[in-house]
Amino acid sequence: MTIATDSQTSNRRIAMLIDGDNAQPSLIEKMLAEAGRYGVVSIRRIYGDWTTSQMKGWKDTLNTHAIQPIQQFRYTVGKNATDSALIIDAMDILYGAKAHGFCLVSSDSDYTRLATRIREKGLFVMGIGKKMTPRAFVNACDVFVYTENLLPKPKRTKSGRAKSSLDKKPEPDPRPLLRKAFEMAVQEDGWASLGPLGQYLRQLDPGFDSRTYGYKQLSQLIRAYPSLFKIRSVKQTHGNSIIYVRLKE
Repeated sequence: MTIATDSQTSNRRIAMLIDGDNAQPSLIEKMLAEAGRYGVVSIRRIYGDWTTSQMKGWKDTLNTHAIQPIQQFRYTVGKNATDSALIIDAMDILYGAKAHGFCLVSSDSDYTRLATRIREKGLFVMGIGKKMTPRAFVNACDVFVYTENLLPKPKRTKSGRAKSSLDKKPEPDPRPLLRKAFEMAVQEDGWASLGPLGQYLRQLDPGFDSRTYGYKQLSQLIRAYPSLFKIRSVKQTHGNSIIYVRLKE
């Protein structure tokens, strides 16, 4: 897994390449913020046919967020030329050493091989797309953020869990994944630090996000299962605290 430490992240240059046909302009600020957690988004490009009405929603955001539009005409009906243009540019950036990582914004499985190739070169790659994104593309990334988790937060119940008025398919139980990650992160004393636990969760599932289950932070998600985990907080000399987790017998 190629997620860097905080010091490395601050120096990491990220190329954000957006498939305009498969992304939401209303979420651009939040997408930039998500990518900014892993580095500085120094290259910002969006691909599409700007002669079509479909791209109108993006035009107001380009100058505001310094995003470079790349024109790609649709020469053949039913063929997505945007994919090819984005992939060619990504390879130029990759081999030109112009970035230390990539953020691919799309829900299209056509970018699976591109994400895999970037990782093979030892660079960080994250994806941003809808929950309908094929699992192969999600797994090809180091981190994958679902756009549904970037939408405005629904009202919360007294327990702190998000409550949605929309009729939607329930999320899978996170406990099996939490158990597996704990087994990978646990130390000899039987406790696991929350930081490594989170990294192993993303290693097991690049699309893992506590927000998917209605919790803003991983610690909140774990606290939602008191019958499964014990939690303790150790205060450091500089004032911050480290959270440790232990699996109950």
